[in-house]
Amino acid sequence: MIGLVIILLILLYLVQTILILLLEYKRPDRAAVWIFISFCLPLIGIVLYFVAGRPYSKSARMTQEEKTLWEDMHSQISSKVKLVNSVEGMQNPSFSNNERLYNLLSEVPHSNITDCNQTDYYAEGDPLFTSLFQDIKKAEHHIHIEFYIIRDDISGTRFQDLLIKKVKEGVSVRVICDGFGSKSLPKSFMKRMKEAGVEFHVFLPPWLALKLKKVNYRNHRKIVVIDGKIGYTGGMNIGDEYKGESTKMGFWRDTHMRMIGDAVYYLQMAFIKDWKMVTGQTLDVQHQQALFPDHSCKGTEQVQVIESGPDENRHPIQEVCFNAIAMASSRVYITTPYFIPDIALITAIKTAARSGVDVRVLIPGKADYMMVLLASLSYLEELIEAGVTFYRYQKGFVHAKVIIVDDLLAAVGSANLDMRSFYSNFELTAVMYSKTALDRLTADFELDLQSSIRITKGEFEKRSNLSKCGEIVCRLLSPLL
Repeated sequence: MIGLVIILLILLYLVQTILILLLEYKRPDRAAVWIFISFCLPLIGIVLYFVAGRPYSKSARMTQEEKTLWEDMHSQISSKVKLVNSVEGMQNPSFSNNERLYNLLSEVPHSNITDCNQTDYYAEGDPLFTSLFQDIKKAEHHIHIEFYIIRDDISGTRFQDLLIKKVKEGVSVRVICDGFGSKSLPKSFMKRMKEAGVEFHVFLPPWLALKLKKVNYRNHRKIVVIDGKIGYTGGMNIGDEYKGESTKMGFWRDTHMRMIGDAVYYLQMAFIKDWKMVTGQTLDVQHQQALFPDHSCKGTEQVQVIESGPDENRHPIQEVCFNAIAMASSRVYITTPYFIPDIALITAIKTAARSGVDVRVLIPGKADYMMVLLASLSYLEELIEAGVTFYRYQKGFVHAKVIIVDDLLAAVGSANLDMRSFYSNFELTAVMYSKTALDRLTADFELDLQSSIRITKGEFEKRSNLSKCGEIVCRLLSPLL
């Protein structure tokens, strides 16, 4: 009898292993973790995998009809804006020796390098909310909003009251939040907005995510588009903690940006696609003048908006990060709250550092999720040995997601330098190519280093054995974090 039970368990484990390998053959790191979990938890492990871990189903990916719709919209947008169509059109002279990188950037799906933009940047929540709320107050036609987190606190209530006021003025207001990120948002908060006329929808509420077996997928994008002319994106959400009022995290250091100009059209397109995904409704794109109005931007900054998500076969944000780092010749500055790179990025970072590139990575000194911090720390020793310099932020919590490469480009957006952002989340990043933007973001990075402690190899090796064990376990589980 015992022998039969053992045989059945072995057969069960083999079946589970084969299923996972068939579904995860493109991501062997994830396959290894789930095979280990299914070994430790027979039957339960495979149930967990199908509920929370399996790849985004093909049926949930874009249909051919949707692809045609977005391609047509992209073509219409492209005809309205001033585009960069060749490496010679890049204002940044550094691209003259980086044609390969330009070629990659120029063929990112539904994205173009636009030539007429003006950008502003915010390192804290107070100035961001002041600017954002002022722009919302001036809206005349529509307000499109998408955040991972919306809180029912003082900032959230101000935000709610302002949107309700705009609806009463006749402005169309559409809002998307993520079901996991905004899981604590009371139904009464949403009900009040809906009853006032705000079109409010949730991306994969927990019950629906469980039903559809998509617990692992989240919409992490931060998008605001006002009248099709003003756009915001970056790392901040709507909540008091982004103003530094969290008793747990204290001062909150982030990076968000405001843009006017051609790139706003691509933020608008990203929102329209997400609105279709969440509601099933296609906004009336025939009225191009309302959604993509002519603008009078006199800015000269070159900006590119890049989307990424599990509904596509490609991972454009990961591709751009990898190629930019791999081709760096002088510096790579990275700020990220979650540092869990895949093997390709680890190799690119190591290679850059060993080639003499000044690679600096700024991560939090204070953790919001201890497992993620331990997983991040597990990468440090090997990368420090390769010549990478790591810093831990001490002033509060650093949540900014910024990459600066040479004098080539700087990226600001919602994507962390981790596998979840690259492969599982719906993310959005803006890439800037102008000297003005690079200088501002570089100055912010250098200022942050003054509030940080450098991690030396000798000091890091003195950490406790318990910490080392925790890092090992979290590193093994990192493809799922």
